[in-house]
Amino acid sequence: MRKRDHNVLTNAASLLVCGLLAGVVVAAAAFPAVAMSGLAAKAGAETFGALPTELTVARAPQISYLLASDGKTPLATMYDENRRDVKLADISPAMQKAIIAAEDHEFYKHNGVDINGVARAFVNNQSEGSGRQGASTLTMQYVRLAIAYSATHPADVVAATEDTSARKLREMRLALQVDKEFSKDEILTRYLNLASFGNGAYGIYAASQVYFGKPPSKLKIEEAALLAGMVKAPTTNDPTTEAGYPLAKDRRDYVIQNMVDIKAITQQEADAAKATELVVKDKRTPNGCVAANVNEWGFFCDYFYRWWLDQETFGSTTYDRERRLKSGGYTVVTSIDVQAQRGADKAVRKAKSVNSKEAAMVAVVEPGTGRVRALAVNRQFKLDDPKNPKNKMSSDPAKSRKGIRGNYPATVNPLLTGGNGITGYQAGSTFKIFSILAALEKGIPLSYSMNAPQQFKSEYIIDSSSPAACKGTHFYCPTNSGLKAGGVQNMWSAFSASINTYFVPLQQQVGAENVVDAARRAGIQFRASNDAKFAATKEAAHQWGAFTLGVSSTTPLDLANAYATLAADGKYCEPIPVQEIRDPEGNKLDIANPRCEKRFSTEVARAAVDAARCPVGDNSSTSKCGGTRTAAVVKGIVDAPVAGKSGTTDSEKTAALVAMTKQYSVAGIMADPDWPQTNVEMKHKEKDGINPPVYETLRDAMKGKDRVQFTPPGQKISEGDQRSIPDVKCISVDQAKSRLKGAGFEPVVSSAKVPSSCKAGDAAGTSPDGRTIKGGVVTIQVSSGGGTPGNTDGTPGNPPGGRPGGRPGG
Repeated sequence: MRKRDHNVLTNAASLLVCGLLAGVVVAAAAFPAVAMSGLAAKAGAETFGALPTELTVARAPQISYLLASDGKTPLATMYDENRRDVKLADISPAMQKAIIAAEDHEFYKHNGVDINGVARAFVNNQSEGSGRQGASTLTMQYVRLAIAYSATHPADVVAATEDTSARKLREMRLALQVDKEFSKDEILTRYLNLASFGNGAYGIYAASQVYFGKPPSKLKIEEAALLAGMVKAPTTNDPTTEAGYPLAKDRRDYVIQNMVDIKAITQQEADAAKATELVVKDKRTPNGCVAANVNEWGFFCDYFYRWWLDQETFGSTTYDRERRLKSGGYTVVTSIDVQAQRGADKAVRKAKSVNSKEAAMVAVVEPGTGRVRALAVNRQFKLDDPKNPKNKMSSDPAKSRKGIRGNYPATVNPLLTGGNGITGYQAGSTFKIFSILAALEKGIPLSYSMNAPQQFKSEYIIDSSSPAACKGTHFYCPTNSGLKAGGVQNMWSAFSASINTYFVPLQQQVGAENVVDAARRAGIQFRASNDAKFAATKEAAHQWGAFTLGVSSTTPLDLANAYATLAADGKYCEPIPVQEIRDPEGNKLDIANPRCEKRFSTEVARAAVDAARCPVGDNSSTSKCGGTRTAAVVKGIVDAPVAGKSGTTDSEKTAALVAMTKQYSVAGIMADPDWPQTNVEMKHKEKDGINPPVYETLRDAMKGKDRVQFTPPGQKISEGDQRSIPDVKCISVDQAKSRLKGAGFEPVVSSAKVPSSCKAGDAAGTSPDGRTIKGGVVTIQVSSGGGTPGNTDGTPGNPPGGRPGGRPGG
């Protein structure tokens, strides 16, 4: 409200004079051509005191700023109008004085309407040959701007700016009221925050940034005078154009001299300011994700933008939410970790150039919060110009023949996060972790062992013509890489070596529907229509035999988040691209808080992670990983406790790797988004494969971070119900099988014979030979005679293989 008292007689005199001048005088002062028109007469007939006195002022559109997680590094700006309100204390005194010198010398003396100015304009405008004068004060100009910005209908905007005496009268009446309600400094601040300065700059903050690259508090006399001189005609007096430059300079010098007239500066200061060369930057504020601070960060920015449009907090429709973002003046501290993002950007481009049809995609999620710390792909984030296209022809031959271009090197499609037609990519054996989760929840421990054959005949029914069907049947029969047997495996060793014929029977035992459910709870979304159909019901999911081998489509983000759920001891967190959002008043919004819930027990999650340490070269005190590890170099390169898994699909059409610490979960997928049935083999360990971008991203993200150990699982979930294995040494193989079955174990006979003191052909011992899980597989070693048997320590042998030939796996 008004901070100073008004002289009652002065106010009364203002109202009286304004009433007398109504219609004819105002029209003559401002629009002499219509001074005696019927419109003027009508305006004069109105009772001045009955005109509206309430000015509804809506907040003008404000620019929203997106920052990195450090709260300092710019990510992007979003706006409909480039404007940011500032306080008067943040506007230099030179700017305050310059606008008064340019627009309203008597601003601090009149009561919103300059009666003397109206009279002078009236007399001047009746003289032939005289240039027309207006009588609008800064307060009246503010009223006009406020009405326009508060309008809810285009007609109201026209009414606020049309050249009529009725509009002038309304402004005068409202200006008097505004001057009573607000202090002069408040009016000045509001005006400077509303005024347009051209080149997309609204308000003094944007203007000082666009033209001089500095905050308004730092504006000098000559800079302030230039900006003050532009509000009358920002297009005509545009100093960034050849035609406008001299006009802007003349107007600047005029304002500087006016500053002398109102005793704001000395003549000496004015002369120095006029002598200063007029230099402007013409730096329009970037707008939107295509103008992100770093082009590669546009993919993260776009993920944030899509996330915002899904939040009902910001409006009931996507249109409302977009308007809130682009006009609400929010300061958004996003979750992007500059260190992790730069590492990821460098790594994906090191593996594949932007001109490669293969997309090397990496997503980074923070376990325990779901905050997305990085999204990187070897692409430029921009639209390909249809008039001058630069993108290569689509890698899909059918599309290429039709002249359709691909999404490389430039795209704005959400390749990493899904949506807009992007359903994801097969991630191969990384999905085996979900069979482990389902089995652990059923009470099956990590030490659960079974003999993994070369080919497993499952109970899953598929098309008999499928190459994955057992010959002459309609049963799904997966194999291992190189068509080799896996041997006796437990969960640690089978996951480490990626043995398909261990995980398909394990899935069959616990129920594929439970494996699918574990994947969903961990964070896998089923975007592809066929996947969604399988996942829709327990009955459909029950027959999804190949699910554990990663035939379902997923995105790098979902995959990273699913593994992050396990690193967070079973706490699922919705992926979120923000860590703090503040409105223009500085209030923090709760919508930026993590959204988490417990979806797996702590022991189940820790046990799954313990198995996942094996493939990437790590292990705990409880791990029994075996000798084959599909991505063993990860541990040494990251130099921290790690867990994860690699994955490859049919004919290497995609390649995937997940690697995580307690602080970061990194998932990478290499695929051809344009043509899923690509004839290019995606690689893993090679320098242009997917593995290096993943572990290099994790390595760089972990620089300077604490090395936090994963907590090993308890003995019960690791070892299960351990039972003593009967002694079968030197008895017949049939007797040995019978004894082992009677003790509750599943006996298998080794095809290789070992030297032993027992008779050739008899049982020489077992592997393991001490204790193992109830119901577990026990291998009978067959004697070749003539010696003593080798030691058996209960550890499964080094299984061959890793991924299936011609089948998902790896």
